[in-house]
Amino acid sequence: MTSGSRAEIDRAGLPLAVLSLLAVAPGHGYALIERLREQGFERIQGGTLYPLLRRLEERGLVHHEWLHEESGPGRKEFSITDAGLAELSAARREWARMGAIINGEGR
Repeated sequence: MTSGSRAEIDRAGLPLAVLSLLAVAPGHGYALIERLREQGFERIQGGTLYPLLRRLEERGLVHHEWLHEESGPGRKEFSITDAGLAELSAARREWARMGAIINGEGR
């Protein structure tokens, strides 16, 4: 696979990867970046993630809450909403369908 193909697939899958991570556990931006990197999104940066989180929130798929700690600045902790879980479930079915086609298992 060319690096261009990989980048295109990563770009398409990133919103769903974020929803999937948030379905497991809420997290703040930096922690999400670390979790994404562990999952193979090595080049993910805040300049990509934070606008994506904002778009997901505008669509009602994620929600944030400010957490204020005694030391250090407050952080936005993101969690998935019920609408986000429904979107993730539908997207997983579509990705499975697409995977079947790519793997030659199509109808």
